[in-house]
Amino acid sequence: MQKSVYSFLLILLIVVACNNDDRQKTSTTADSDVDAARSFIQAALVGDFDRAKTFMVSDSLSLETLNTIERWNERQTKEEKEKYQVASIRIHNDRKVNDSTSIISYSNSYKNKIDSLKVVKTGGKWLVDFKFIFNKTDSLP
Repeated sequence: MQKSVYSFLLILLIVVACNNDDRQKTSTTADSDVDAARSFIQAALVGDFDRAKTFMVSDSLSLETLNTIERWNERQTKEEKEKYQVASIRIHNDRKVNDSTSIISYSNSYKNKIDSLKVVKTGGKWLVDFKFIFNKTDSLP
């Protein structure tokens, strides 16, 4: 009897954990600047550009930049896409410019190239602002 109760609890715990992961993957809100950057990057790495759009400022320049990245992604080989999809995200630095702006330095485990994103709090939501893209050699404001 006790074994079946433990088995049931283990199965329940696994189901809850899996459902929690699914909710995190489909969430379109971010609780922090780092969460917004990570969610945006993860969506882009797996090629889910519709979801990535939900984590960025919606202006013409940002949308055009994302569309350019999406077209670049479509030209990648299947093997490259798979490597990006399984890549992990590494946050190297979270520099607060002020209470509503951060510069997030990151890389992914596939390319290991450090890049940066500007994340801004707009209307109570943290969003990636593509008008400002930095790389590690740029001087940050």
